[in-house]
Amino acid sequence: MGKGSRAAGKEAEKRGRLMDIDELRETLRRKARNQSNQQDKVKEIWKNLNSRKDLTTKEKLEKLLALSRKAPLESRNQSRMEVSELASARKDQPYLVLENKFNLSSRYGQIPISLGLNIPGKVLALLSRDEAFELLSLSQALFIDLETTGLAGGTGTVPFLVGLGYFENEAFKIIQFFLNDLAAEARMLQEIKTLCEDKKFSSIVSYNGKGFDLPLLETRFALNRLPFPLEGLPHLDFLFSARYLWKHKYESCRLYNLALEHLGADRAEDIPSEEIPWRYFQYLRNQDFSLVEPILYHNQEDIMSLYGVVVAGAVLVAKSVEEDQLEADALDLFGVGKIWERAGEVERSVVLYERALDKKLPGEVSVKVKKNLAHHFKKSGRWEKALRLWQELVEGSEDLECFRELAMYFEHQAKNPEEALKYALDGLALARGVSPGYEEDFQRRIDRLKRKAENLKSFKEGGQKEKK
Repeated sequence: MGKGSRAAGKEAEKRGRLMDIDELRETLRRKARNQSNQQDKVKEIWKNLNSRKDLTTKEKLEKLLALSRKAPLESRNQSRMEVSELASARKDQPYLVLENKFNLSSRYGQIPISLGLNIPGKVLALLSRDEAFELLSLSQALFIDLETTGLAGGTGTVPFLVGLGYFENEAFKIIQFFLNDLAAEARMLQEIKTLCEDKKFSSIVSYNGKGFDLPLLETRFALNRLPFPLEGLPHLDFLFSARYLWKHKYESCRLYNLALEHLGADRAEDIPSEEIPWRYFQYLRNQDFSLVEPILYHNQEDIMSLYGVVVAGAVLVAKSVEEDQLEADALDLFGVGKIWERAGEVERSVVLYERALDKKLPGEVSVKVKKNLAHHFKKSGRWEKALRLWQELVEGSEDLECFRELAMYFEHQAKNPEEALKYALDGLALARGVSPGYEEDFQRRIDRLKRKAENLKSFKEGGQKEKK
């Protein structure tokens, strides 16, 4: 071998070593990023768990350990790779159509994918407050979530990613329409229109879709002179029911939080929603697909999270139809009770509220439930139950409303002005310098009760003299 050949060989060997070192460095960087993501995830889980008042420290730590050990679904890891490969192969297309399927035998967090097919129409009607759902099921529903160029809405906001989820061929399918070129919006919307017409969806499911996603999408169809294919379909916007079910239980009812805390789903690699418009505009400038791959993942996760929380909430409500079948913690019982109360089923909600109290609700929620129940019992004439709750509420508290209710009860129902006067005097002492309205109310009540108590005393003394 000549000197030139040996030199070339050494140079190639050197380059090979350099490539190995570069690969090693990149591997270490990825490992560090993954460790950082995992640490951030654990911190986020602990922050949310630590805000819950219904759990002991031991229970919080046990949940933290269980949630932090959860591995991502295999299909989700595969989907990220498939999305990247497909998008790289079609970057020259004006828009991309990406698909992923979740088998009915798989799970999202703690929720089996197949479970949504068993939700009764009556429960969907209760959650949506739309009787049309009584004849429907999730098997023909369209789950929808948009990623947009801004959050303001209006004609200047473009949904550059339209994520759709629905059941098809023994799987839950997610199809994403990603706009590579803003000028191709009309063509992309036309394909979405064709899909919706072919599938003949019977309803829509969203999270804040009534306030944002659907009006925006309808506007984009109109601006592109296309008929809106989802016009008039029954719409379950689960944001409102989620707040009734869990606002009192979790720090936030954001879809991300509910997926993490209530479903036990793993969204550790997700990105903040605020980054999405910026990432998309950067992608349009430099065509670096690594900027938007996390957006596609985020959108898919939002659709799966939407599906999961809808099913989780529906299962709770479905079990409460048969009161003895719902075994849930106190806060979930309270949440389901609020759903029934919203629907006008007050007696059913009362049963659930009482069961929630028996299971020891945390302080502020317990006070709220007791006051609501006392008000209901007062209206329905169940005075003994109302009295017991009011007396529990005033023990060690400064709730002026309950002191007034007790004063009113003993004056008008028990006909005991002396006992009523005690509560009115206590209420006045608490109201001074705090609530002029209550202070005035208690003062008038005290003046009247003193007269009544004096008259009652005179009447009793007169009766005793006659007996003598």
